[in-house]
Amino acid sequence: MNAVPSVGVADQTAPRPEPPLALLCELTHRCPLRCAYCSNPLELERSANELSTAQWKDLLDQAARLGVLQVHFSGGEPTVRKDLCALVAHAASVGLYTNLITSGVLMTPQMAQDLAAAGLEHAQIGFPDIDEDGSTLITAFKGGLERKYAAAEALRAVGIAITMNAVITRHNLDRLPQMFAVAQQIGARRIEVANVQYYGWGLKNRASLIPSPEQLAWMNDCVEQARERLKGLLTIDYVIPDYYAKRPKSCLGGWGRRFLNVTPSGKVLPCHAAETIPHLQFDTVTERPLKDIWEHGTAFQAYRGEAWMPKTCRSCDFKEADWGGCRCQALALAGDAAAMDPTCEQSPLHQSVRALAEAEAAAGQTQIIYRDFSQS
Repeated sequence: MNAVPSVGVADQTAPRPEPPLALLCELTHRCPLRCAYCSNPLELERSANELSTAQWKDLLDQAARLGVLQVHFSGGEPTVRKDLCALVAHAASVGLYTNLITSGVLMTPQMAQDLAAAGLEHAQIGFPDIDEDGSTLITAFKGGLERKYAAAEALRAVGIAITMNAVITRHNLDRLPQMFAVAQQIGARRIEVANVQYYGWGLKNRASLIPSPEQLAWMNDCVEQARERLKGLLTIDYVIPDYYAKRPKSCLGGWGRRFLNVTPSGKVLPCHAAETIPHLQFDTVTERPLKDIWEHGTAFQAYRGEAWMPKTCRSCDFKEADWGGCRCQALALAGDAAAMDPTCEQSPLHQSVRALAEAEAAAGQTQIIYRDFSQS
């Protein structure tokens, strides 16, 4: 699974890209949890390097002028930022739809009230399990589950819509039926049954987290039954592990097409894992306007469109549906970010990737390497 890395070829004749739909603001990498599947990079940003309140507000202004419609405040844990309410209010004032992606463990009733007053429209609360021991196993944080329930209640009480993000591993998937019940109990309108995507710390812990094919088959049936039973009551989104897929996912709607991500220090990325691709250079909002980065930044141009694609991808009927799949995954599994995504059944590595997942699931490794600033 090793290959000589190659560089994406920008399509110099491509028209100016449409404005991005969404902006993910990673306000901080600080977090009280140490989740084994965290998608933050292994090299975490220190608080001293974080953008200031004024810099984040300027970025939000630029995003609104660029045509962004949604802003998602994330981390780390975004509620550790004392200026979160001010940033939400500023985003709302320039017409951006606001969403908070949070663990919920630091949420208080007063914070929920302040966020509602600031204009927060939606919150997504991550649940690594609905069992306290299972939650602690993944997060290395005791007492987190009850705090999550309290956060959901506080947010619901002030009228903020809630999505429950149920993160699935082989350790908790047998509790999936109960997760649907919990989603209804906390007042969620939507549940994301999200199998771990193996980037960042998740990739480091893949062998300890990935489910078996038999578990996946059971989970597929469970989701379908729940969708039928809860139709009109609870929207169920479902993401399987890429390693068991036949076709690659359209990663964030295609590289540099619908989404941009800004790190705590202001780097602008096409996706949250893009920094794993070593030959790419990323501009920062402190040195270059957001619009210029979006339209002309070399990292965004590298895999935007079709010019970079291998011949098989360029001739595929699905090329404008999956846009070649995930570049970070191609690097991790094929050693080349410009290779076919190995999760595609057309890839020569497809069977070996599935075999890898099956072997790791069968081995039953239990050791977890927790997210840790000391390793950064």
